[in-house]
Amino acid sequence: MRWVESDDVRLALFEQGDPAAPTVLLIHGYPDTHRVWDEVAGLLEDRFHVVRYDVRGAGLSGAPAETAGYDYDHLAADLTAVLDAVGKPGVHLVGHDWGSIQGWRLIGRPGIEERILSFTSLGGPHPGQAAHFLRNGRRSKVAGQLMRSWYIGAFQIPALPETVLRATLPRLARRFGAPARPGHPADTLVKDGVNGLGLYRANLSPSTGASDGSSEVAPGGSSGDGPVSRIPVQLVESTKDPFVSPALFDSTDLWASRLWHRRVHAGHWPQRSHPRVLARMIAEFAEHVEGAEPSRELRRDGPGERGPFDDRLVVVTGAGSGIGRATARAFAAHGAEVICSDIDLDAARRTAEGIAERGGTAHALRVDVGDTTAMEEFARLVKERHGVPDIVVNNAGVVVAGAFLDHSVEDWRHTLDVNLWGVIHGCRLFAAQMVERGEGGHIVNIASVASFLPTRLLPAYSVSKSAVKSLSDCLRAELAGRGIGVTAICPGFVSTPIARNTVYVGELAKETEEPAGKALAARGYPPERVAAHILRAVHRNLPVVPVNAEGKLGYALSRISPAAVRGMARLTGAGEISRLTNKH
Repeated sequence: MRWVESDDVRLALFEQGDPAAPTVLLIHGYPDTHRVWDEVAGLLEDRFHVVRYDVRGAGLSGAPAETAGYDYDHLAADLTAVLDAVGKPGVHLVGHDWGSIQGWRLIGRPGIEERILSFTSLGGPHPGQAAHFLRNGRRSKVAGQLMRSWYIGAFQIPALPETVLRATLPRLARRFGAPARPGHPADTLVKDGVNGLGLYRANLSPSTGASDGSSEVAPGGSSGDGPVSRIPVQLVESTKDPFVSPALFDSTDLWASRLWHRRVHAGHWPQRSHPRVLARMIAEFAEHVEGAEPSRELRRDGPGERGPFDDRLVVVTGAGSGIGRATARAFAAHGAEVICSDIDLDAARRTAEGIAERGGTAHALRVDVGDTTAMEEFARLVKERHGVPDIVVNNAGVVVAGAFLDHSVEDWRHTLDVNLWGVIHGCRLFAAQMVERGEGGHIVNIASVASFLPTRLLPAYSVSKSAVKSLSDCLRAELAGRGIGVTAICPGFVSTPIARNTVYVGELAKETEEPAGKALAARGYPPERVAAHILRAVHRNLPVVPVNAEGKLGYALSRISPAAVRGMARLTGAGEISRLTNKH
């Protein structure tokens, strides 16, 4: 630690890492100290010179005697003094909460702007942008944000907030923050909370969230302290922040000419709850600004108009034919990079080559989804070569048709290995990667109308698909808090090679083989229409999607009259098998 003199206060400055490396300057919010960044700083110090300081009124730093000593001019003087002490021509600024608010207001100031290489904003909007939202945003969303930020008005009341904070702040910090550890919350928490009221009173109006004329700023214009940002800005939105609604950030691109908008599925303190995710985001952005190639996530969330699947990485199993091939093509046509996997490598290659011929990007890999070791190696290779997928479609499947007593143990084992265990492997391996990355994702599991319309001709298949739907429901509930959606797609009768690839066992099933093939050919429901349902389900994060008329009618009937469904299962005969199977 060393001391930095700034006007009327003395600031406590902390540094770690190689001073010759690019510098990352971390500014904490209210009512924190520099210690809130401990985990992130430790993860960055091997690549960066990491600088932190206790802002005025917090931690070891001095506090001004008057409320006016917390205004933006004094905060600008503090930042300038720190930049002078660090002695670098440019730094990568990262601000959280009030550190972000002051960062937005200061990065356009002459004397500071030219010394900031990039700015990463967490949990604190530009005050002018917030005021613009409160005036022009949808009424319901504005009301929601005002409910979250009611305390801004309350903090303007003389004396009362000080009394309340002294009594309640330790309990509130435990409620809204990450688990306590040495250094956070700081031992100076109550003092810091009371002192920090000056930030709100000197700078923010309770009605607009802005001051010093920033409530009048127009998008693309300037006010008070200088123009809106011309430097690269990375906005990291915490999707579960109790104080800041996602709607508040909708117009941020009007305040930054080069904006990367990324999301972490965390609360107000992502540097405590998700330090590895946040450190990776900061490092990726700083290194890109320094000249490195952008990561896929930076390309995905970078400046400019982007479709919902542009630069997404999509994994599709069973992509060699049918629904899998159509789905891979559809995602690629909408800008995604696709991993086409299949147990038949040549078929996967044909799908990938067809995508490339249409101007898309795709890669072919062989995998047996029912083989645990093979799936683990497959998931490892995808991450190592291409990164963590944004979307995974567990589509590969097989059908064995025949009466229960005609199914051998091997028939059951093979059906469950591919149809159920293949989905389990795809979910557990790729969901783990998505959770570790911390930026959400989506998993699509191809079930079937047979998951809610059982038939005596497909016992193993129906059991496997019912389990897939149930697994999808369970997983959706578990992963929702991680920003990962899960969808079960339940098609009915689709024109694919399913009939000729079905294994028929026993006399009853053999009687259905020819009628099933004819019925599939006559139905004329193309797999491309199923693929369209899949893309729509991912975009809208739908839980269950019955596809085509028989799928929708069957799903409705299963909910309205289970007895009728059981009766239909007894009556099912030749030719009906194809109506109740999923087509891969």
